[in-house]
Amino acid sequence: MARAKVAVVRVTPETILADIRRVMTLGGVGEALDRSVTTILKNNISWHLMFPSANTTPWQLEGAILALRQAGFKDLVCVENQTVVTSAEKGEALNKQRPVCEYYGVPIRYNFKASDMSWTLYEPKSPVILDHLFGKGAQIPDYFIGKNVVHLPTTKCHIYTNITGAMKNAFGGLLDNKRHYCHSRIHETLVDLLAIQKEIHPGIFAVTDGTTAGNGPGPRTMVPLAKSVYLASSDCVAIDAVAAKMMGFEPMDHGFIRLAHERGLGVGRMEEIEIVGDGDAAAENWHFCTGDNTASSVGKLFWFGPLRWLETLMFHTPVVYAFIWASALYHDRLWYPLKGKKIVNEWLATSPWGKLFADYVPGRLK
Repeated sequence: MARAKVAVVRVTPETILADIRRVMTLGGVGEALDRSVTTILKNNISWHLMFPSANTTPWQLEGAILALRQAGFKDLVCVENQTVVTSAEKGEALNKQRPVCEYYGVPIRYNFKASDMSWTLYEPKSPVILDHLFGKGAQIPDYFIGKNVVHLPTTKCHIYTNITGAMKNAFGGLLDNKRHYCHSRIHETLVDLLAIQKEIHPGIFAVTDGTTAGNGPGPRTMVPLAKSVYLASSDCVAIDAVAAKMMGFEPMDHGFIRLAHERGLGVGRMEEIEIVGDGDAAAENWHFCTGDNTASSVGKLFWFGPLRWLETLMFHTPVVYAFIWASALYHDRLWYPLKGKKIVNEWLATSPWGKLFADYVPGRLK
């Protein structure tokens, strides 16, 4: 496989929209996508509550819209997904995503609303773990087929994949609310989803926000740290590998990166990735450590630990609603008001990115 290219640039709150345009241009957005088709902006909402580093930032969305339109991609649409523990409508409001779309006239569609799109059985060309988990093929939104996709993840740790980024961003978009079936084979699932994306999308691109990065047991209960960087690439494997390396991890130690590299779906080895932009930023080591929280400790017992033999009972039957309720209670009703809110308030008051978010209005920075 040819060398991959990943753009990494340093950014500031005052120049963020121009910085995003620069990183996307360096990353090759103009060559990666097809201008004759619709381009999906796939937001990331890991938590409907506003928490720094958990979700697509408003400047990430605005910067991507401006850069795409300047590059000649006029037909844009934002697509949201909903999980059993998150609300897309609540998330896009609290995280100031909806005002950006409304300001620029970018429609928002939801993969869980029948009025927006329907689900169709898709049989990939290559053998996939999804066949084992769901039966032959997989149900995906028909709306995604034949359109470009631009992923908008953030740099953060993840309790089940250690880090999450461009590859994991397809997990919500392409799979329905039974995606929790895949957690025990999460790495293989992410690789299969990338293979499917390469079959259904004329072009794929990723823009990763590292203005505030999430250290610790993500994608929600994290310690947000200002890193003031952005990454962009047409190679989802390579951009995740570079982000992982910057976070302090060995990229090929991550199953989804290694398996995707071995299947030729992207480049995971750092020596085969060309860094363009601000090379010194890409050389940083943030020394992140994922760890666990209460919810992940319990989940791992059933997905990866000694109670794995109970997985089908716990997650493929109505018993799963007990876990959904417990997760919502822990994250939204306990951790956030007792600990998370204090972190958010401190970020809003002291971080340059928190201050930008507090007063963010689309169109002001242009």
